[in-house]
Amino acid sequence: MYHRILMVYPEFPETFWSFKGSLGFVGKKTNFPPLSLLTVAALLPERYEVRIVDMNVIRLRSTDLDWADMVFTSSMLVQKESLERVIARVRRAGKPIVAGGPYPTQCWQGIEGVDHFVLNEAEVTLPAFIADLEAGHPKHLYTSDLKPDLSLTPPPRYGLIDRRPYSSMTLQFSRGCPNDCEFCDIVELFGRKPRVKPASRFIAELESLHSLGHRGGIFIVDDNFIGNRVAVKLLLDQVVDWQETHGRPFTFSTEASVDLARDEELLSLMVRAGFTMTFVGIETPVKESLESAHKRTNLGISLPDSVRKIQESGIEVTAGFIVGFDTDPEDIAARQIAFIQESGIATAMVGLLTALPNTGLHRRLKVEGRLLAESSGDNTHGLALNFVPKMEASKLIGAYAEVLTTIYDPKRYFERCQVLLERLPRRSQAGDRVLGERTALSNVRALLHSFFRQVLSPYGHHYLGFLATTLWRRPWMLAKAIEKAIEGYSLIRITRFKVEKPWARARALGSLLHRSILSLDRRIGKAAPTVLEDLFEESRAVQAALSTIASLAASVPVLALVEASIQALSLRVAGFVSDRSSRLATLAARATEAQRRDLAAAVGRHRAKHFEVIASASTLAGSRMSSLVLQLAALETMILGIGSFTVGGQGRAELG
Repeated sequence: MYHRILMVYPEFPETFWSFKGSLGFVGKKTNFPPLSLLTVAALLPERYEVRIVDMNVIRLRSTDLDWADMVFTSSMLVQKESLERVIARVRRAGKPIVAGGPYPTQCWQGIEGVDHFVLNEAEVTLPAFIADLEAGHPKHLYTSDLKPDLSLTPPPRYGLIDRRPYSSMTLQFSRGCPNDCEFCDIVELFGRKPRVKPASRFIAELESLHSLGHRGGIFIVDDNFIGNRVAVKLLLDQVVDWQETHGRPFTFSTEASVDLARDEELLSLMVRAGFTMTFVGIETPVKESLESAHKRTNLGISLPDSVRKIQESGIEVTAGFIVGFDTDPEDIAARQIAFIQESGIATAMVGLLTALPNTGLHRRLKVEGRLLAESSGDNTHGLALNFVPKMEASKLIGAYAEVLTTIYDPKRYFERCQVLLERLPRRSQAGDRVLGERTALSNVRALLHSFFRQVLSPYGHHYLGFLATTLWRRPWMLAKAIEKAIEGYSLIRITRFKVEKPWARARALGSLLHRSILSLDRRIGKAAPTVLEDLFEESRAVQAALSTIASLAASVPVLALVEASIQALSLRVAGFVSDRSSRLATLAARATEAQRRDLAAAVGRHRAKHFEVIASASTLAGSRMSSLVLQLAALETMILGIGSFTVGGQGRAELG
């Protein structure tokens, strides 16, 4: 029987969301534990032995796989590559593997090597799988559209993990969201009617974490914590009482819609319960884009005023922004930058619009013939679109890069942090008795790490100016200032290495490709038109496609569209040369020494140029871009050779 279950959580790549660059300052490895697997572990029969390997904090060892009878995984789309490596390793170990979670639920048909898919919500599909497994005939696929009552969900098994590597623990109160944003997949996964746990169950889970010794941050993972306002107010009344009774051991953060600012009672309850941060989806300050995306909660209210009201209540606002809506104006970058700076949103997650699987946006773009590829799950620094935008693609990606490189310019970042600190009231800081000696010591350690790393950085003067201003104006905010400075280290770093430098390389590569295309076009124009007319006509069509590549050099999905054309044309040119090899050999023999020297020099120049392009491409977009540029180089060299031999009258006669 399969009674030893190894649960493996794949690794997240480094993104703006991961904060890998700064977690080490506070002695942590990742943000949150895998709540999904902790919950699935609680759903298994008690006779099953369970171990959890979170690859974001520890390595998956061979001894782990040797111990297991079966491996369970849960993953999101952004963990796709790590999941593929996990599957391959489990297969090599000869152990059966079960996959679930948001990514397999949406894309299971494209995932190879998995024995059993247990999809959708585990409260419904897992019991059926376990029953079949123990009966000896488990199926390949378990799926259901049923939305379970969350009162049936057992408390997560936090005792299975070492909590120390995580910056915060996680809880869930509700699933589902009443909104229906076109680009979001939450309603597809969990429905539009928010389902909630009984308040008593949530309080019991708080008690569980408290009894295990956890103190500090808890992130409530609900996609919209305030989706059911009646239920959440009843819950918060109990959380307030629990916090007071237990000495306020926890601070909370979550996600909510920005219209939270309209409900003063709810906002007050969240502050009293210990909420210090909420993530909201601003998306864009452009009304037409909000309307087209069905982001109705953001319409009819002043977004800057709403953000400010939440901040002044004592809750920091972090926010998501999107560039790439069909109705985005030409000055979208300037509008997004102005909104973010003026609103004091220090941590702004800006992404390119991406069509996630099973969303309204994905379906619409597919019908319109504008879908290019499936999403990678990371829309914050890929510099790639998976659809054809209304705005010229190069302008859109350029606008996106401009937003990120501007808002995470150190000077601009610390200016926003200062605005935030000016708005947060004094009563919400110093932890409200949450810090304690242990946390205070952690802050000192974090400050020392931050000081030595950031003072010596190129933006050290901005960093020191920010801390000095805080000490002068609002010294009670020093702990918060240190926190924002540490977050800034990660955000500034990833912007530089994942956006600023790649975008600069992309533009340089685009320029090189453009010059290469122009050179090829000139040489084609000099060649014998009667002989090579069809070939050159096709070549020009490919050049038009390459012009798109030149402006979107970092966009791997775009490359896929033209690779086939490049390969087909390269084969045709190769066939053309092969068919006429003897004639070309004759022409070469008749050519003067000067002609042969000129040809050799021209080929040498082009090879040198293409080696430069290939080097840039390899660091920018990997082997696929290198392969494409190599094909372009081969194509150009072949046409160069043909053109050089046919520009003279004798060559035209021979090949005519």
